[in-house]
Amino acid sequence: MSQAKATPKKASKNIIGVVTIPLAFVVSLIVYLKVLGDPSHFDAKGDPLPGDYFGIIYKGGPIVPILMAMFITTFTFAIERLLTITKAKGNGSIETFLQKVKFNLESNNIQAAIQECEKQKGSVANVIQAGLHKYTEMEKVADLTVEQKVLNISKEIEESTTLELPMLEKNLPILATIATVATLVALLGTVLGMIRAFAALASSGTPDPSALAAGISEALINTAIGIATSAFAIIFYNICTGMIDKLTYGIDEIGFSISQSFATKHSK
Repeated sequence: MSQAKATPKKASKNIIGVVTIPLAFVVSLIVYLKVLGDPSHFDAKGDPLPGDYFGIIYKGGPIVPILMAMFITTFTFAIERLLTITKAKGNGSIETFLQKVKFNLESNNIQAAIQECEKQKGSVANVIQAGLHKYTEMEKVADLTVEQKVLNISKEIEESTTLELPMLEKNLPILATIATVATLVALLGTVLGMIRAFAALASSGTPDPSALAAGISEALINTAIGIATSAFAIIFYNICTGMIDKLTYGIDEIGFSISQSFATKHSK
């Protein structure tokens, strides 16, 4: 049953991962050319109008749409991961749910614990419910020792966790990669801008102040966008991993309680 549940989840996440990145680049390129690059943002010389940030960002050069695509990708995956992890928690507070399951285990009321899982739903409840079903199954088996039965319950919980929780971490490596790469791409944009600035200074005769300003502006714009994208990716990566760690800890805790409850109840 667990495998059947996990398969469609994997397919849906793969579609999101494959579509988001190229779509983000297309959207960024359109916004860069059609919105930021609209002639209304520039004067007759092609310089940005005073206080027109769209024109200023456009002057950041060809690195800008790449950084914009990274930002859109980061934002999309951050929201998608938060929604997925929240859904995995199920209905209501995960802490309250775990306390109810624990209370029912201590009261040897396994069916009530299973009912709580059915009410809660989500990946965490699925894992715990699989362990509780194995619990009731092992109670009917007569040709195994208590230690073997406890081991089977633990294995069932581990297998269910392996099927459910890795889906929560999907796309997080992309956020981690963008957190690093965005800074490097921004540095590339900064270097290109500074090259333009120094080229303006190196020109014979009086340096062109417009070209000098454009080069420095390009450098600073790329730096700002890259740092913002990297910071955004790091923050949401840490938030998501923290939420997943909390769910994993809850599953480990209740999994241990299930095994100990069975061992205590059936020990001679």
